[in-house]
Amino acid sequence: MGTAPGAGRGRARGAEMSVTAPSMSAMSPPPSALSGVPAPAAEANEAIRRFVCARPSWTWTAQDMTEYATLLENWTQAVRAEVVEAA
Repeated sequence: MGTAPGAGRGRARGAEMSVTAPSMSAMSPPPSALSGVPAPAAEANEAIRRFVCARPSWTWTAQDMTEYATLLENWTQAVRAEVVEAA
């Protein structure tokens, strides 16, 4: 616990990858994005997991950080909607 993915595998932290990870713009939006209704928190969380797992390097571009911020905002809205609904 506490070690970065890929640590100790011969690749220096911040080393460039030879393959570019897919961006959100190449992925289809979830149905909830089209309807304007927040995605369930589990769906938003899974989108974050897929995004992060597609980038095994800790070096993210400005576009990656923007896309991650969007995913995080979607997750935040989904959690808030579920909390309000539960209340």
